[in-house]
Amino acid sequence: MAETLISPGVLARENDQSFTRPLPVEVGAAIVGPTVKGPVEIPTIVTSYSDYQNRFGTTFLSASNEYSFLTSITAYNYFQNGGNTLLVTRVVSGSNTWGYASAAIPAAEGGGTSFTLQAIDKGIIFNNSASNGVNEITGGSGSLFSGSADNIRWEIANSSSADGTFSLLIRRGDDNDNNKNVLETWTNLSLDPTATNYVARVIGDQSFSYNSSENYIQVTGDYPNASRYVRVSNVNSKTPNYFDNAGNAKSIYTGSIPAFGSGSYGGTFSGGIGDIISADGANNMYQFIGDGVAKRTQGLIGTDYNNMLNLLSNQDDYAFNVLLTPGLTNEDHTSQVSTAITNTQMRGDSIYVLDLVGYGATITSTVSQANSRNSSYAASYWPWLQTLDPDAEGQQVWVPASTMIAGVYAFNDSVSEPWFAPAGINRGGLTTVIRPERKLSQANRDTLYNGKVNPIASFPGTGVVVYGQKTLQKQASALDRVNVRRLLIDLKSYIGQLAKTLVFEQNTAATRNNFLSQVNPYLESVVQRQGLYAFKVVMDDSNNTPDVVDRNQLVGAIYLQPTRTAEFIYLDFNILPTGATFPA
Repeated sequence: MAETLISPGVLARENDQSFTRPLPVEVGAAIVGPTVKGPVEIPTIVTSYSDYQNRFGTTFLSASNEYSFLTSITAYNYFQNGGNTLLVTRVVSGSNTWGYASAAIPAAEGGGTSFTLQAIDKGIIFNNSASNGVNEITGGSGSLFSGSADNIRWEIANSSSADGTFSLLIRRGDDNDNNKNVLETWTNLSLDPTATNYVARVIGDQSFSYNSSENYIQVTGDYPNASRYVRVSNVNSKTPNYFDNAGNAKSIYTGSIPAFGSGSYGGTFSGGIGDIISADGANNMYQFIGDGVAKRTQGLIGTDYNNMLNLLSNQDDYAFNVLLTPGLTNEDHTSQVSTAITNTQMRGDSIYVLDLVGYGATITSTVSQANSRNSSYAASYWPWLQTLDPDAEGQQVWVPASTMIAGVYAFNDSVSEPWFAPAGINRGGLTTVIRPERKLSQANRDTLYNGKVNPIASFPGTGVVVYGQKTLQKQASALDRVNVRRLLIDLKSYIGQLAKTLVFEQNTAATRNNFLSQVNPYLESVVQRQGLYAFKVVMDDSNNTPDVVDRNQLVGAIYLQPTRTAEFIYLDFNILPTGATFPA
């Protein structure tokens, strides 16, 4: 149809503005710390606290008491307050010495091994065989001597040499033959590498390790892991083309099929290097304990965190909007905190919530530690808090404030928007906190807030509340507030996702207008949702001159007026004499 009128008439044109705008990719918090079990130095997403418990465990024994790691308490409060996804990165002591427990599955004939399974996570916790190899099964019920709720055992079922197939059951380590707790069932498996039901292809055989020289996760193996508990580390007796031309099983292969049952050792896994981390001093579990020059926390030292703090600088592979390292403090782990802040600034899409001092510190020392930092990508809260350990039968423990703040941010985002202040009575309540380490007076709160430390207050009838939202930026600007920093994080994340779709597109007015048609409505919606007073987006010939275009560049300028929060409220009560008129 013609797009111009030559003689008088009416031209009807269509402008389709009904395109559905893509929603921002949803990301959550990230936490780095020790756990009872789970992938070592492999960032893993969990979507609920029960998912976290299944993947990373619950409690461990320290002295005569059970405790949860700070990582677990943080995860619990995050999901309890509306968090959706949590990126958990487990760190351990001397991670390069940790290994996998394995199980050799015996063949039906000849005493050989059919195939070998490996626990998908590292650590001696998966070694559920007794050290002497004799008492691995206790009693007539077939329970394992060292079986626990945190490890696994295997069982072969429906083994058929005529069909060349078998089933594999993965059971929980603390069950028995009379009361099986089956975690996974894999049926119709084979040892034939040419078949679709080849055991390694179905279950998976990939292993992951951190490459420190190039800072990435290296993958070894051919088939993605479908099991959450095991991988096939080796098929010892492969059976290629199991049947002859007449459709009969070849006799040279029939003995390779796994034997029915749990094997001579009750389906145990053995080996595995490393151990569950336990902390010294039971009741001081959540405090920092001196160990020469280094400071220990939960059985680890600061350098145990180095690899994963560096890995999480990879913005392309790991998306999150809040980073937490409960257990590290600026006072005792300066190098690790510096790395976390630097990497967070470099990413530009998250905020780092750090702890400044250990339990029992003074306000003066806390403010002094805050003054050593200057970044709008970091925020800190004080004092320490008493809460119930979620997995240790209601035991009361002291935790640093960062364990609770991810939950505060999650609740804030679920009832409002990221650019609302995660503080105050409406959105900053700490419902799982029993009491703060000390009750802060108005003068205490003033000192802390002037020192860029967000106080956690306790008010009669209200409870424990986050009562500040400053970042650690020293210079006064809009970005010295958490809500503005999180506004910019949210906007940059969404607009950045849109901008990625322009890479390698034609640098024309049509491309620019397409971008503007998506960004402007989104920013207008942020205005309507009280995140901005006003905005302006410029992407036209004024900033995309021929010289810019010739350099293969596309330039956009985004001007924002962030909404400020009301933190200092003045109420003037004016007493008037009888008969006075009120001002209009």
